[in-house]
Amino acid sequence: MIGLVHGVVLFGTFAILWFLALFCLLPVGMGAEADAQSGAPLSPRLGRKALIALGIASVLWVVFYALIRTHVLDL
Repeated sequence: MIGLVHGVVLFGTFAILWFLALFCLLPVGMGAEADAQSGAPLSPRLGRKALIALGIASVLWVVFYALIRTHVLDL
């Protein structure tokens, strides 16, 4: 059974991995197409990038969890 501390650590790890993946993906695909007035990109595709970040974070989190379950990492 996962204790409260382990649950918080696992959730925090997933949140950190997701934000890290998202921030790494934000500049990807930003071409020269920008709004003339604001300078904002015309098509940032934030939803797609958030889903890709979710996939990356999920894979990394599963590896992290597997390392904990096999006692390679100890919490």
